[in-house]
Amino acid sequence: MSTASGFKVLVIDDSNTIRRSAEIFLKQGGHDVMLAEDGFDALSKVNDYAPHLIFCDILMPRLDGYQTCAIIKRNANFSATPIIMLSSKDGVFDKARGRMVGSEEYLTKPFTKDQLLQTVLQFGKI
Repeated sequence: MSTASGFKVLVIDDSNTIRRSAEIFLKQGGHDVMLAEDGFDALSKVNDYAPHLIFCDILMPRLDGYQTCAIIKRNANFSATPIIMLSSKDGVFDKARGRMVGSEEYLTKPFTKDQLLQTVLQFGKI
């Protein structure tokens, strides 16, 4: 499958298992994938990689997902980049807080390959 039609996707998660699963699923869907293990790691990669879409875990050490999302959204170059929050909790409060910092969607972990690829198709076109 050609990656020419795929999107550049950044996955930010402190769990190696989640990062690897997302990478495998996204690459099978024909997308180009960059991984970051926390918010600080992600911020430099966002600038260098300029992803079309970002999946960001909420609970991470040093800089959590809400802070990471807010910082990315404040950058004029990336304010329109869709950010999908990832969490093992499926709470109304978490979803509302994610929207407040600028995330477009919320995906509950563990996610399936279909959920991940459907989300990319839905938001990657923005």
